[in-house]
Amino acid sequence: MTEFTLVIGNKNYSSWSLRPWLVLKHLGVEFIEVRIPLYTATAKQEILRYSSSGKVPILRHNSLTIWESLSICEYLAECFPEANLWPTERSARSLARSISAEMHAGFAKLRHSMGMNCRASLPGKGREPGVEADIQRIQNIWQECRQQFGTQGDFLFGHFTIADAMFAPVVSRFITYAVELDPVSEAYVKTIWSLPAMQDWVTAGSAETERIEQFEY
Repeated sequence: MTEFTLVIGNKNYSSWSLRPWLVLKHLGVEFIEVRIPLYTATAKQEILRYSSSGKVPILRHNSLTIWESLSICEYLAECFPEANLWPTERSARSLARSISAEMHAGFAKLRHSMGMNCRASLPGKGREPGVEADIQRIQNIWQECRQQFGTQGDFLFGHFTIADAMFAPVVSRFITYAVELDPVSEAYVKTIWSLPAMQDWVTAGSAETERIEQFEY
């Protein structure tokens, strides 16, 4: 019997939903996917059936309910310690947790001006005041991780970790808005974008028919 159920929003728009979905796909864990289109008349009521938070994503595991992207990923790291979803070395792990929390709570300008939209191509759009500073900060984070801890592989800490899942929606945004990046960051974007799971998500998101006007130019 499948133990996990992941409740997500529209794949085209829901950056928060993408993160734990990628982690589950990376783990190779069988799970039930429940997709609830957001910003409809019944969306809130449907989501509340799964969690009193009223927001996606939501993970159901047997009798437990976990919500918020980072908390879900943390929970999966506890369930599958052998997967090393956090780096094993302390200094790398502390950095991975710090940048994941920063991604979870920060970069408001970029989030607002460059909403995730898998099926769109919007080069040059979304460059509101403050966005360039967010883009530069993200590149600095990626450079630091790759240079200090990523030499044994193509991900931020060599192998795939929660930190990569947390930044995957930014990768999607950089593709959509054709953001010019430094060579290290550009290579990292290609690594995440080429993941089979990432491409499956983008393909499904691009095929969705719902249109949420506040996330469209």
